Amino acid sequence: MSRLNFKLEATATGSRARAATFTTLHGPVQTPIFMPVGTQATVKNQTVESLKTAGSNVLLANTYHLLLRPGPEVMRKFGGIHKFMNWDRPVLTDSGGFQIFSLSHSREMNEQGARFLSYVDNRPILLTPELSIDMQKAINSDIMMVLDQCIESTATHKDAKAAMELTHRWAKRSLEARGDSQQALFGIVQGACHEDLRKQSADVLASLQVNGEGFDGLAIGGLAVGETKSEREDFTEIAAAMLPPQLPRYLMGVGMPIDILEAVHRGVDMFDCIIPQQLGQRGVAFTSQGQFQLRRSVYKFAEEKLDPACDCLACTNYSRAYLHHLIKTDETLGWHLLSLHNISFYHRLMREMRASILNDSFLEFYNRKRIELTMGDQDNPAVPMKPTSSKKKDKRIQLGDYEVHDSGRGFSSIRQMSSGEVMHSVNPPQEEALNLYVMPARIDERLKELDEVVIWDVGLGAAHNSMAVINEFADRDFKGKIRIVSFENDTDPLKLALRNAAVFPHLHHAAPVDLMKHNKWLSPKANIEWELIQGDFSETFPTAAKPHVIFYDPFSMVTNLELWGEDIFARIFEHCRGNEVQLLNYSASTAFRATLLAVGFTVGYGPASGPKSTTTVAYNAPALAMKQAASLLGEEWLIRWEKSDVKAARGLSQSDEKEFEEKIRRHEQFQHNSALEPRST
Repeated sequence: MSRLNFKLEATATGSRARAATFTTLHGPVQTPIFMPVGTQATVKNQTVESLKTAGSNVLLANTYHLLLRPGPEVMRKFGGIHKFMNWDRPVLTDSGGFQIFSLSHSREMNEQGARFLSYVDNRPILLTPELSIDMQKAINSDIMMVLDQCIESTATHKDAKAAMELTHRWAKRSLEARGDSQQALFGIVQGACHEDLRKQSADVLASLQVNGEGFDGLAIGGLAVGETKSEREDFTEIAAAMLPPQLPRYLMGVGMPIDILEAVHRGVDMFDCIIPQQLGQRGVAFTSQGQFQLRRSVYKFAEEKLDPACDCLACTNYSRAYLHHLIKTDETLGWHLLSLHNISFYHRLMREMRASILNDSFLEFYNRKRIELTMGDQDNPAVPMKPTSSKKKDKRIQLGDYEVHDSGRGFSSIRQMSSGEVMHSVNPPQEEALNLYVMPARIDERLKELDEVVIWDVGLGAAHNSMAVINEFADRDFKGKIRIVSFENDTDPLKLALRNAAVFPHLHHAAPVDLMKHNKWLSPKANIEWELIQGDFSETFPTAAKPHVIFYDPFSMVTNLELWGEDIFARIFEHCRGNEVQLLNYSASTAFRATLLAVGFTVGYGPASGPKSTTTVAYNAPALAMKQAASLLGEEWLIRWEKSDVKAARGLSQSDEKEFEEKIRRHEQFQHNSALEPRST
């Protein structure tokens, strides 16, 4: 018998959408439901009080992260996560399978479990199904998830079958490990984009029992990891239709509001995703009047409330102009308010869907809402609206949050639609990659000194920087080896570029195709190796080989603030000890250069790029700067910095302002007795 007492209340006419209730150890749950992601026992920028006011009832926490920090001992001392974070409502814990999947560079999967290196202290850990369940027992979550082997949705039938079968064996061990715990346990259906495997997985998990007890719910895993939107919708429908109607159905990691609407229409009950907080931090708000990008100057004087249909704290108290101001000045209050608003929007959407199912008007609601959820700001469109074309739009030029952008100057780039940021808006991408990163890195000189040169490519994007290295050295004879390590949280830009290779000639090569398939490529000569590390850079880089060169090329601090703060650069600086490292970046920001100086880098002027007369180059070792005859920031720059209104990246530095400024003034390169001789630009 299910521990959740699941009751199906209604199924919509003309749809598979359904409304249900179930009961957990910490209270009842009504479906459809969205669960905000509180990975480390906190939903970013929110308190438990703000989450409750937004309508949150179930939170998701992550076993992988909580195992590493604070650890099971802390959880047991507090009797679980509820007392620890002062949350008295249900909690679902992910097993850690997806996070381990993102660590392809440092994990090994076998029958026992998953071996990986801790991003906290680099110690090796073996996460078995039993340890995952034991940790979830310590967390005392209401719903536990089995440990699964997540795999790309585009995996071959052979690879997907092997991962699925391992997941099934681990699922049985998870059921056995649960024992007599009253916590509910969900199995995870795998099988990538192969219909026969999805059916087999659903059948096996639905029938699996230990001591007469089976799973209390089933999740659909292995989607939102490489497939197209249409494939995701198709396989959501296929998988959901195969699951027992008497159990809750959970689609893991999906997604945008439109994705959730489509999945509910196909019979799914439960959802989680970081998008409400993630896009809120970028200044994006979901509203009843379309999706707003509040960084846009059109909102500078906007006196209206954000969304008249919303009663959240942001909408009842503040104007669009004020929210615009907070986001533009990188105030954490702005992140808090927009994330809170977005979470409120998601919960209101779920309530509206549930009500429409119960009164049997869902199909009408679905047809209306799917149009509303794909709108931008209709009153203030980001670009002038064009006359409707009779030609059908080519869907190949968009993928997820990205689209192919025609510069109008003879080259194409990738544009992030939510932020409007274009990866290469001025210069031809390959030209910029070569002139800004590859040539200044003096890789050929480093190869004369080292047996292996490790290059970090932070922000893979469409792979312009990595491919510039490969194309530059592929036909050269050189001693030693070049090892490129690319870091990327979202591989959609490269997938989109590969889909449109006709306008991205740098991808006419086997390397990026192999990288997408295997996370690795090895040159025929075996002297160039390319590795992809997927996931949050701040979490994954400690497990990577120490670099000698860093191409630091993430989205700008406007779009991706977390990767521009003092903390991340201090950690990079510490990680690189023992190697002479050169870091190259496209920014010429005074605040950015000051941040690098504050953590210990020696900083100089990089080559010009487009309208920028200089970019930035930094060294963790002054000897390397001297060796490369770097043009360093000198007294003239220091005077300009002293006069600047922005001496540090606002909202980023954890130092007291006065202490931060003293770090800059005391830096070795500004001391007159220093061996470092500043050079003019």
